Amino acid sequence: MAQPVSITRQKFLEDRQGRTFADVANDKRFPFDAVIEFFGSADRQRRMQESETHHGRAPLAGVVKELEALPAVHKFLGTKHPRNSQRFRQAIGVVVRIIMEGHDWRKSGKKGSLGVRSTIAPGTPSHNSGGLAFWFIRAERYESKRGPAFISVRKRCRDFESTKAPDRNGKPESRTKKGSPKRPN
Repeated sequence: MAQPVSITRQKFLEDRQGRTFADVANDKRFPFDAVIEFFGSADRQRRMQESETHHGRAPLAGVVKELEALPAVHKFLGTKHPRNSQRFRQAIGVVVRIIMEGHDWRKSGKKGSLGVRSTIAPGTPSHNSGGLAFWFIRAERYESKRGPAFISVRKRCRDFESTKAPDRNGKPESRTKKGSPKRPN
């Protein structure tokens, strides 16, 4: 893996989207320093990329449990006003984008699920009742600017089923030949 992307408050505030979250970055009530330190780790950045490459999940999925386990992050998301909580989570999304773009990835325009929202009483912190994450419901998906590292299972299946395979007599026969029984899904 390449060198880790250096993420600092200054770099965040210089970003076109990051500057719109200056309140989060500069207000000491938000545990933004803990987020910057957390995402500065080369190991975590590697896991974020592997989440997309090997698991087909948003980069945040590769580190979200560890992020939510940080006492400052968990405490903030569990006790603060929903608007502040949302802005904090969105600012984390900007940090993830800066890192992924620094590793030559781009946003795919799709979101990946991280959890299922709990049906709780209004006025209580929004959290999940199932899924991978407790506080995050979805996260941006990314694609490598170099193209996919691996062929998708769907494409591999199509290619595999369209190739010629020998029949019982050794003659080439299409795997998807008309009249042959369909495979169960």
